[in-house]
Amino acid sequence: MAIWLTRSRNVTCHLNINLGLLRILTQSYGRSSLTTSATGRNVRIPPHVGLLNLAALFSFQRFESVKAEKQHDSEDHGDEKQALDFPGGRVTFTSHLRFISESPEKRIHCYRVLDDNGQTIIGSNFQKVSKEIAVKMYSHMVTLQIMDTIFYEAQRQGRISFYLTTIGEEAINIASAAALTLDDIIFPQYREPGVLLWRGFTLQEFANQCFGNKSDYGKGRQMPIHYGSNKLNYFTVSSTIGTQLPQAVGAAYSLKMDKKNACAVTYFGDGGTSEGDFHAAMNFAAVMEAPVVFICRNNGWAISTPTSEQFRSDGVVVKGQAYGIRSIRVDGNDTLAVYSAVHAAREMAISEHRPILVEALTYRVGHHSTSDDSTKYRSLNEIEHWKMARDPVARYKKWVEKKGWWTDDDEAVLRSNVRKEILQAIQVAEKVEKPPLMDLFTDVYDSPPPNLCEQERLLRETIKKHPKDYPLDVPV
Repeated sequence: MAIWLTRSRNVTCHLNINLGLLRILTQSYGRSSLTTSATGRNVRIPPHVGLLNLAALFSFQRFESVKAEKQHDSEDHGDEKQALDFPGGRVTFTSHLRFISESPEKRIHCYRVLDDNGQTIIGSNFQKVSKEIAVKMYSHMVTLQIMDTIFYEAQRQGRISFYLTTIGEEAINIASAAALTLDDIIFPQYREPGVLLWRGFTLQEFANQCFGNKSDYGKGRQMPIHYGSNKLNYFTVSSTIGTQLPQAVGAAYSLKMDKKNACAVTYFGDGGTSEGDFHAAMNFAAVMEAPVVFICRNNGWAISTPTSEQFRSDGVVVKGQAYGIRSIRVDGNDTLAVYSAVHAAREMAISEHRPILVEALTYRVGHHSTSDDSTKYRSLNEIEHWKMARDPVARYKKWVEKKGWWTDDDEAVLRSNVRKEILQAIQVAEKVEKPPLMDLFTDVYDSPPPNLCEQERLLRETIKKHPKDYPLDVPV
């Protein structure tokens, strides 16, 4: 009791001091003053607004900026006059004992532009694309598909140690990248090489990283597919799930403080939403009003765990509303829908200083990685259906062909050239020397600490004792 009384006095003293300051401010501005709310709009404070309601007024203005849909229940109208200002805004009361439903009767709609046959849906609203951009998107989707196939085969041949594909998710990769600018900072998971491809990362650079040679920007320290490029504003892939999410919010807030005309964009899978970093990042972004676009690839499977065992909510899109984040669900196999949604999301994030959540519904056609056999936990018929009937590349191709922008001859030339270029890149990457041993111990400390120097010494001694157990192509 003594402790509580002491804390109560402190709180009372603190409130008295702050209320005193507010009285001085209101007296200085007179009976009606003009100030700026958290939304950036000028707000006129009328004379009848008391000091105790001032903070609640600003909280209400901030909440109002979310533009949430107003839902009224007819049986509650008689109680709406009974309201009180709570932290966060004014709340009305009801005399009915009723809990919020755990899920809506209907699932949130999924935005799409193209039907399964690649035809534009009548009356669809989407961001128009030029012939140049449309053809470039299709070409890059095909290139990504071929690159995945060849590098996967290279791993099976023992030429690289690991690989994972984006087969079935090409539209999310390329269309989202096309809707962004090079100034936007990318925080990927590990299934977004198409974003790098769109930004100018060459097939030779992809091969160098997968083979971990001397030309690899990571100096062979990372597993294959853990790409990164400072020049292209693409943060290096991290194997740890979800760590990129709060990092993206921090970067977005930095862009906001610097008044940059850019946003941060982070990608993650449905499994990533089970990580604490996802929830921390969402709340962090909403509270700080950071210009960040969250793009969730809800492809049905977190390795071998289906979404039904990941969460009971209506997918991921509803989680945005819980944190006060504007959200949309989009058909991830519809190139035009993804492009339009991300284009709009970027504009809102930058112009309105707000986070946006995009849930792209798709399907991971390939295995999770070369370390996985997905036929152990899902049927071949299911995989084949999505591979053949719901292929985003074939679907988008029909639309481009109907526009008269693509022909069978164009297709044959593209596929032949891409295949030759990738095979050539692999041959070159295999011949390039590996990074030297010393690179294992550099680039972390300006002056290596004693324990790191000791590790290097012991490693070199071990190599001298057992030279046959150490790769001959790695300079010592």
